Amino acid sequence: MIAIGILALILTAIFSTWTAILRSIQVGNNAAASVQRARIAIRTIDESLASARMFVKTTRFSQSLTNYDFIAVNGSEPLLSFVARLDKFFPRSGKFGDLDVRRVTFFLKEGTGSTHDLVLRQQPLLMDEDEDEKRRPLLLAKNVKELQFMFWDSRKNDWTDEWEQVGQLPRLVMVILKVADRVDSTRADEIITRMVSIPAIPVAETWQMPVPMGGPNRNPTNPPPQPPRPP
Repeated sequence: MIAIGILALILTAIFSTWTAILRSIQVGNNAAASVQRARIAIRTIDESLASARMFVKTTRFSQSLTNYDFIAVNGSEPLLSFVARLDKFFPRSGKFGDLDVRRVTFFLKEGTGSTHDLVLRQQPLLMDEDEDEKRRPLLLAKNVKELQFMFWDSRKNDWTDEWEQVGQLPRLVMVILKVADRVDSTRADEIITRMVSIPAIPVAETWQMPVPMGGPNRNPTNPPPQPPRPP
């Protein structure tokens, strides 16, 4: 009986140790997966911002300014939306075929319990929103505690959390993403900050609508040929 009791204690200790090891492995895997997913999310935002495009308002196409709006919202419902020319390797590009100029929208939606998930919704420019994208946006990161955007304002020579310059793209965007490893976590376990430089500038109106040859703005030093005078 004594031997059986000792054996039972040993087996209980081994089982407890093995359970603790498995729990630690699971926690480590969850943490690694959370960090990896958060870094992929930041990279996706980085790649899309680097491909941002904007056309300024023209007299002929009065809706062009609205179509290319750069929208940024911070606070409890953060959102970042803009138009970008995306490459073939961008997530879900195969779904849109050759429609590589799309509006991308990053925002938070309710996740499991009281958590929030970072998702991406895409829409080809000048086309109706895809119903599948509307119902099932692409999941980028889970258990997001905070998503914040900062913009470099050249006029103030400082960072601002609001972008109110209509018809302009910010030169620098700072993205701050805070995620937790577990659903029940009360704090952020991973904080990722990325500063993205936007190389593109709005396409000027004169570049969008070049004056045709022989038009009213023809070079006066090279006037169009005159018709022959009657005899």
